[in-house]
Amino acid sequence: MAVDLFTRGAMTDTHTDDDGASRKNGSAYSRILVPTDGSDLARRALEEACTIAGLTDATIHVLYVVDDAAIAELATDASLDEVSLDADVHRLFDRFEAVGEHAIEDIQTTAGERGVDIVTAVRRGIPDEEILAYVNEQDIDLIVMGTHGRRGVQRYLLGSTTERVLRRVTTPVLAVHEQNDKM
Repeated sequence: MAVDLFTRGAMTDTHTDDDGASRKNGSAYSRILVPTDGSDLARRALEEACTIAGLTDATIHVLYVVDDAAIAELATDASLDEVSLDADVHRLFDRFEAVGEHAIEDIQTTAGERGVDIVTAVRRGIPDEEILAYVNEQDIDLIVMGTHGRRGVQRYLLGSTTERVLRRVTTPVLAVHEQNDKM
């Protein structure tokens, strides 16, 4: 599996949290964010995050974002009449939130097997904006995410989001690439 670490600050010799707690190995990483869309690549990003969390005693935060724009596009593409639009859009949000909850359940199982503390959240909005807001709100030290998400309609949930996050964030990002067996 190929990984790239785009950093603007990373491991340090010593680090003490605001609450006075020292991190294992003097790591600056105590809160790691893994945005997910439920894809295999997002699960591989979680594996990388679990490895780092195991070394640094960090807590992993998992965020699934239901993309408002993607749902609006789906609703308008379906040529829904105005009478059914509200109900159908609400059902679409419910379906995407259910997908997110399922993805998070899978991640909780994986993290639990690795003995890693985990915090989860499902939000609605524009994925890169919600990721950046979460990073600031939760004082995230490292983001670990796949370089692309699902195909087709699901691509809206992560896809080029990684590029937009990389361009705007000051937090280090570990970008996990799809495995290429043709090397």
